[in-house]
Parts: sequence; C-alpha cells; structure tokens
Amino acid sequence: MSTNVILAGVGGQGAVLASKLLARAAMERGLSVKTAETIGMAQRGGSVTSHVRIGGPSHVPVSPLIGRGRADAIVAFEPAEAVRQLPFLRPGGMVVTSDAPVVPVSAATGGPAYDLPAIMSHLRARVGSDRLFVVDAAAAESELGTAKALNVVLLGAAARTGALGPVTVDDLVAAVRAIVKPALVDLDLRALDL
Repeated sequence: MSTNVILAGVGGQGAVLASKLLARAAMERGLSVKTAETIGMAQRGGSVTSHVRIGGPSHVPVSPLIGRGRADAIVAFEPAEAVRQLPFLRPGGMVVTSDAPVVPVSAATGGPAYDLPAIMSHLRARVGSDRLFVVDAAAAESELGTAKALNVVLLGAAARTGALGPVTVDDLVAAVRAIVKPALVDLDLRALDL
C-alpha cells in the first residue's frame, strides 16, 4: 500500500517546506518515503512541484516521481497549479487547493486573463465536488495574521480529508516541531489547527 501526493504552487508559497513536513511526518511513523522537487523558475514566481511517495513499512516506492494518473492527492497552494497537475491525479483521487490566485505576470501585462471562476469550475467538473476541498485563503490569512503559513493550513486540511493516506494532523504537528524554525513553530501549529 502506498500514497502518492503532489504538492504544487509557485515560488515563495512554501511547497518545498510542505513536502519536507509531509515526508518527515511519514518517516516518523516508520514509513518509507521518496521525494522529488521541480523548482525551475521558482525564484521568479514560476511553478514549484513536489512529489511525495509514501510506502508502507515493508513497501519502498521504486521511483520518487509519480506517474500520470497515479497521484492519490494533489495539494495545491494556487488553483491554476492544481489544474496544471490534474493529469497526474488518479481516478477517484482528491484535490485540496487554496482559492487564492497568484496571477502570472503574462496575465497582468496583457496576456491571457486569469479567470478564477473558470479555473474553479474546471476543477469541480474534473475532480468532482465530493473530492475537491477548497481552503479559504483570505479567512486563513485573517485568522493567522499572515499568508505565509497557508502551506501548513493546506497540509492540515489535506490530512483531515484523508488525502495524505496514513499521515495525520498529529504526525504533522510532530514534524513542525522537529524541522520548522523555532520562531515559526507556534504560527505553524496554529495553521495546522485551522
């Protein structure tokens, strides 16, 4: 038994930290984990994708990359990035996404418009309302006083839906305590509670 999770966002949203938290949480449970990141133009607001493959105690994933149609879940910090990763989602897989767009420079400078309602409609149609979980990013930011912990809010939401397989919120709490900078631990623990 294995769980394949893709975390997707744009540079600066914390996708790499989220993948480290998820991997650490799974390893602390005694599970085998393989991860891979594609960060490319992340410093310039480009796509950031992390593949996290979690195996059982006696099952080690062969490759760190998740094949098309094999992801059990997509955790997206930005809605368009959720759409970009849909070819990797298996039938019946789940998507947990933020509702906050990060409008690309091309859209802001006269390129194709960023149409959030169309993006969300596409996600609902492709994934199904029962397997699509949308996090209200503005409410989370208001509650926490910052948008910087949205990555951890999304991990907590994904754990609560069962999208992270055997990894629970308690496992993520332990991972936050182990690897997050001490000054940010309390913020990230509050983020998990949301």
